[in-house]
Amino acid sequence: MSSKPQWEIPPASEITPHEVYLSRRQIMQAGAVGAAAMTLPLASVDAAGKPLKAPRNADFSTSEELTKYDDVTGYCNFYELGSGKRHPTANAHWLKTEPWSVEIAGEVKQPGKLDLDQLLKPHDLQERVYRLRCVEGWSMVIPWIGFPLAELIKRVEPSSKAKFVAFETLMDPINLKGQQRPILDWPYQEGLRMDEAMNPLTLIAVGLYGEVLPNQNGAPLRLVVPWKYGFKSIKSIVRIHFQESQPRTSWNFHAPEEYGFYANVNPQVRHPRWSQATERRIGEFRRRKTLVFNGYGEQVAHLYTDMDLSANF
Repeated sequence: MSSKPQWEIPPASEITPHEVYLSRRQIMQAGAVGAAAMTLPLASVDAAGKPLKAPRNADFSTSEELTKYDDVTGYCNFYELGSGKRHPTANAHWLKTEPWSVEIAGEVKQPGKLDLDQLLKPHDLQERVYRLRCVEGWSMVIPWIGFPLAELIKRVEPSSKAKFVAFETLMDPINLKGQQRPILDWPYQEGLRMDEAMNPLTLIAVGLYGEVLPNQNGAPLRLVVPWKYGFKSIKSIVRIHFQESQPRTSWNFHAPEEYGFYANVNPQVRHPRWSQATERRIGEFRRRKTLVFNGYGEQVAHLYTDMDLSANF
């Protein structure tokens, strides 16, 4: 079954201004428990907007103009919260992020469940400004806060059999009402080859714009793989599995003729329903040329030496 999503860009008049959103949330919090006494844990459903400061890593950033916060948080793909671009923000309250734990399983010496504090505690957070290119033809520039996935991988000590890393999103159809519709074979799944997962660019993100990650952007933690199309950057991760065989991934399983396992940004490979040669940066009206590997070729092209990137799209 195929469902055509809504790809239109909402007018600015329909997006709640950031300061208004924060004010409304603060008023609601104050009425509930008293603002002076409130503290918000990282995983709280109301944590969006809570400061989360980290030094910027200039070696993994770009000087390009940032996409506006309201566009990044108001124009999203998160089918568990709805298939339209505006649905995830409107339905962000569906996602319950406290308590939260991540299962580490498969070919590792240190399997087990880690709650969010255990997962984050050993890692120094940093800010990185990455381009994000979506397969539908739009792109953004976002200041993410997180830590390299490679740090977590080294910590759990995968065995020599671990050739791939598989990720899984929260399965909660009672609250995540998008999972009540057979748009995809739930839960959402993604995967990387081990060398892709270990690449220094690959990030586990817990925040953006100096704040805790909003629910609609994948709270409390998501993957960011900037040289691949956005659907590879799986949200709200609850399971990380190390395995010998290539994992099944949701969009590749649902529509293999449209979405490949690798999903590297490649302007030469046309999507069956549209060209990938150009893209539209959110907030701009002109289109720009799509860059191979989203402009990160210097860091990642060596991963695909001698591979046919048209066949392995």
